Amino acid sequence: MGTGIAAFACGVIILYSGLFTPPWALACAGLALIVITARPGGLAPVPKLFILCLLAGLLWASVFAQWRLGDRLDPALEGEPLTVSGFLCSASAPGAWGSVRFSLCLDSDRPEGVPARVRLAWYGEEATMALPSPLTATVVLKRPHGAVNPGGFRYETWLFRKGYGATGTVRTLEANLAGRCGLSCGYHRWRQGLISSADKALQGMDHKALALSLLLGYRGQMENAHWTVLEATGTIHLVAISGLHLGLVAGIAGLLLRWSLVRLPMVGMTPRQQRFRLWLLVTLAAAGYALLAGFTVPTRRALVMVAIAGWLLLGGRISGAWQGWLVAMGLVLLADPFGPLDQGFWLSFGAVAVLILVFSRLHGRPGPLKALILAQSAVFAGLWPVLAILDQGAAWAGLMANLFAIPWLSLLVMPLLLAAGVILLVTGGVLPEPVLLVLDYVLGVLWWVLVQLAQLDMPSGRLPVWIALAFALLVLLALWWPGNWLRLASLAAAALLLLVNVGHGGNAWQPSPRVWIWDVGQGLSVLLEHEGETLLYDTGPESASGYNAVSEVLIPSLDRIGIRALGTLVISHGDQDHAGGLSALLGRYRPRHIIAGEPGRLPADIKESAESCRGREPVRVGQVWVRFWQAGQGVAGKDANDLSCVLVLEYAGHQTLLPGDISARTERHMLRENRQLVDRQGQLTVIAPHHGSKTSSGAGFVRDLSPERVIFTAGYRHRYGHPHPDVVARYRDAGSALLNTATSGAIRLELKQEGVDVSEWRQDAPFWIRRHTNE
Repeated sequence: MGTGIAAFACGVIILYSGLFTPPWALACAGLALIVITARPGGLAPVPKLFILCLLAGLLWASVFAQWRLGDRLDPALEGEPLTVSGFLCSASAPGAWGSVRFSLCLDSDRPEGVPARVRLAWYGEEATMALPSPLTATVVLKRPHGAVNPGGFRYETWLFRKGYGATGTVRTLEANLAGRCGLSCGYHRWRQGLISSADKALQGMDHKALALSLLLGYRGQMENAHWTVLEATGTIHLVAISGLHLGLVAGIAGLLLRWSLVRLPMVGMTPRQQRFRLWLLVTLAAAGYALLAGFTVPTRRALVMVAIAGWLLLGGRISGAWQGWLVAMGLVLLADPFGPLDQGFWLSFGAVAVLILVFSRLHGRPGPLKALILAQSAVFAGLWPVLAILDQGAAWAGLMANLFAIPWLSLLVMPLLLAAGVILLVTGGVLPEPVLLVLDYVLGVLWWVLVQLAQLDMPSGRLPVWIALAFALLVLLALWWPGNWLRLASLAAAALLLLVNVGHGGNAWQPSPRVWIWDVGQGLSVLLEHEGETLLYDTGPESASGYNAVSEVLIPSLDRIGIRALGTLVISHGDQDHAGGLSALLGRYRPRHIIAGEPGRLPADIKESAESCRGREPVRVGQVWVRFWQAGQGVAGKDANDLSCVLVLEYAGHQTLLPGDISARTERHMLRENRQLVDRQGQLTVIAPHHGSKTSSGAGFVRDLSPERVIFTAGYRHRYGHPHPDVVARYRDAGSALLNTATSGAIRLELKQEGVDVSEWRQDAPFWIRRHTNE
C-alpha cells in the first residue's frame, strides 16, 4: 500500500514540477496506462504497481488542472459590464480604499464564458460588509493576472490554486430574493453571520483581529503590521487554522469524551469497538471545528492528519507513523490534487516528517519541556531546506518565538477562546466583560513577545539549498547521536556552517551586464548588475493598501538572483509609483550612494544624505558606463515628472535609456544634449517614458531614436490605460520590437558584444500562468 500511495503522490506532484502541461500529461499518462495494463507479464508486480500508480496520479492531477484551466473568463468579456447571480463562498473582508472584498460562486445559468468562481472588490459609499446571499450584481471582470518575477508572491498562482477564473469590481449589487440557497450557500451564510456576531461580541478588545483569526479562522481584520510581525517571527502558522489548532480541539474533546464514556455503560462493546467510538467522536469534534473555521485547505489537510494520528494512537490498522504519514498525503492529494501549489502542503508534511524522524529514535518518553525544545529545534532546522527550495528564508526569531508561543497558545489562549466560543453560542452572542479582559490580556502578552522578537536585528535567513540541507542534516544528527561528544561535534559543525554562510554580503559574479526590468505593475524599477556591482533605478509602487513592490517583488527577486548588496540607488522622482517602499528597501540594504531627481521629496531620514542628479559625472557599474541627465528648472518647471533623473546605460556600443516620467517637451531637450542616442553604433533599448502615456514618447522623439526595442512598464488593464494606442503605433511604425511587463513579466536584457539577448519571464512560467502577445 505504501508503494502505491507514494507513487500516486509523486504522479500528482510531477505535474506541478513543470515537466508536463495538462493536455500532454493526459495523453501520455492515459496511453501508458493502457499499454501497461493490456500487456501480460512484463514488469515485476512492485515496479508495475509503482508505474501504474504514478501514471494514475499524473492523470488524476491533469484532469483537474485541465478542467480548472478551462473555467476562466473568455477574453472577449474582459472589461465588459456583466450581470451575474450567485452566493457568497467566503466571508467578506475589508480592503484598501474602503472597499469590501469577497468571493462569489455563480449560478449554473451564468453567461457563457464566465467562470464559476470569481474574486470581487466593491468600492464606493454603498459598499458594505453586510452582503446579502444569494445576490445579483453588475460586475466588470478581467482574466486572472499577477506579476511574474524571478522571486516573490505570484498572485496568478494563488488565483489558480483557489479556483478563481476571474477577478473584478462591482458596479451594482442587490439581494436576489428569488435565488436558490443550497447547502453550500447556507453554510457560508451561517458562517458569515457567526463572524458578524463574534465581531460584535468582541468589540472593545485591542486584539480582536487575533481573536477572530484564532477562533474562527477569519483573517479579514488582520492588518499589514500583524503580517509583518508574524512573518518576522515565523509564526504565521498560528493564525491559520491547522494541525496545532485541530490537534488541541481533538485533544480536549478526547479528554472530555473519555471522562464521559467511562461513566457510561459499555454493554456488549469490545475494547476495540470502544476505541473506535472514541476515535469517531473525536474526529467529528475536530470536523465540527474545521467547519466553524471555514473548512479551508489548511484546515482540511489538518483534519486528515488529525484523523489518522488519532487512528494510530487508538490502535488502528495503519502500521506505524510513516505509513500514516503516507496515507495522509495520499488522501490529501486525492481530495485536492492542487495541494502541491501550497507552501503549507510542503511545510506541514515536512514538519510532521521531521518530528517522526526525531521522536521515533528516542528511547523513553521525554518530559514536556524537553519534547518542546526537541520538536521546535528539529522543525526549525529540518524545514530550512524546504524553505530554501520554496525560495523562502527561515526566520531567526522563529525558534524563540515558537518555544514561547506554542505552549502559551496551547495552554491558555486556545482553551480560553474555545470556552468563549461556547459562551457565545449559549448566550446568543454575548460575552461578559471579565471574559473579554482575560482574553485581551493573554493575547496581549503573546503579541508583545512576538513584537519584541520581530524587532531584533538579525541577518537574512535565506541560504542556498545545499547549505540549508547540510545544516538540517547536522542538527538532526546531533539529535540522533547516542554520545554527547558526537552531538556537540555535529552542533559545532552546524554553527560553523551558518557563521560562514549567513549574512554574507557579496553579490553573485555576473560576467556579462544584465538589466532587469521588474514586473511591478503600474510603476517602474530597473536593476543593472555587472561583475558584482549594482545600480537600482526606482523602487516601484506603494499603495494605501500596504502593498509595496520592494517587499513583494524586489527583495525576493534580488535574493533569488544572488544580489546581497546595492551599490547605487537612483530615484528618478518622488512619485509613489517610482519611489514606493523606500523604508523597506533601506531596512534591508545600505546603498553607498543615493541619487535623486527630487531629493526634497524623499523620506526625512535619507533626504540629507541623498545627492542631486543634475550635473553628475558619468560613473561605471562593472564595465557599464552610466550617464546622468536632468532637465534644468527652466525646462521642467514645477512638474515632478519632468524633473525625472534620466539615465543612459552604455556597454559595447549598446545603450539603454531610462527616462523616468519626462514629457514630450523635456524629451526634445534631452535628445539635444544626448546625441549619442541618435548617432549610435549598437542597439538601443528604451524604457517608454511615463509608462507609454500619451503625454510622452512624442513623434519626433520616437522617430529620431527608432529604438530596436521599447519596453512599457504598466499595470495589466490598469485604469490609466497605459500604454496609449497612439504611442504604441508610433513605436511600431518606427520598427521597434514592443515589450510590456504586463504581458511579459520581468524582462532581462543581457548585454553582449554581439548584441542584446532578451528574456521574458512570463514565457517560461508554469502552464497555469498565461502567456501573452505583446502586440
